[in-house]
Amino acid sequence: MVKLSVIVPFFNVQTYAPDTLRSLRANAREDFEFVLVDDCSTDGTADILRRARDEIPGVVLRRHERNEGLATARNTGLDASRGQYVTFLDGDDWLAPGHCSGLVAAMDRLNCDFLRTDHVRCDGKSRSLRRVPHGLRDVPMSPREAILPAGRTTSVDYPYAWAGVYHRRLVDRGLIHFTAGLRTAEDRPWIWRLHREAESFAAVGLLGIFYRRGVANSLTQTGDMRQLDFIRAFDQVIEETAQDREAETLLPKAVRTYCAIISHHLSTMSRLEPGVARTLRSMSAAALRRMPQDILEETIDSMGIDRASRLRRLRRRPTTGAGTAA
Repeated sequence: MVKLSVIVPFFNVQTYAPDTLRSLRANAREDFEFVLVDDCSTDGTADILRRARDEIPGVVLRRHERNEGLATARNTGLDASRGQYVTFLDGDDWLAPGHCSGLVAAMDRLNCDFLRTDHVRCDGKSRSLRRVPHGLRDVPMSPREAILPAGRTTSVDYPYAWAGVYHRRLVDRGLIHFTAGLRTAEDRPWIWRLHREAESFAAVGLLGIFYRRGVANSLTQTGDMRQLDFIRAFDQVIEETAQDREAETLLPKAVRTYCAIISHHLSTMSRLEPGVARTLRSMSAAALRRMPQDILEETIDSMGIDRASRLRRLRRRPTTGAGTAA
């Protein structure tokens, strides 16, 4: 029986893939599998992955015939996985030796639907610890209880799919597949759905995943239209949360998070292409109009001066033809 499946999408990361693959080799066990998904790379990544299939125990290799993005690549890996537990890794990040065994031991001990872990953020040679924003450690509880309060950073604001491990029953229920085609913020609807619909989770003090920032071809470093998929992602969060049995309680948190993300993107527009910046303003203004207006008004009133002023100006912006995220 396969105990753990590690799903790793790759796209044009030939510089970093060897480090990623060495870390997988250092985590190999007879009952582990590593599902590597080549999202139609055009550099040397495909050759590196073919060699890894012969050199690393437990490798399962899949390849897309066209580039489909991180969300779809992860779904391909999920569909090919067989493990009792599932985790993720990105193709330019890496794991500490033995981290996967630690994930399995924690899942066996706590018997939760999913666990969330801390991680190390790597900016060049700089390293910083990023912790799950959840005070209790090694204590199973309802994920729904960890969504609120609205005005504080909580577990749904820590969306990284690779910072955790997930039971097969969530795969079977369709809870950890991603919205196909999202090029960025694909993990936002995903983490909200987990917290609304899974039955148990815990935060654990495992520290073995290293997240590489500043990679040139990462979407966080580009300024094209793919950046605007965050609007489609958060529209999905609002729509699905509005249908929840506790929508009245949960929607203020979803709206506040959406507003904070819009404000952040507006404050960093200088890195976007000019046409993309114009579209961002139009689509963001339309997004504000789609939100529940009573909750939106209360949310803006509760935010800091800079954010509130930015959002109020945006609300006054005339509607244009670029007002939808479709």
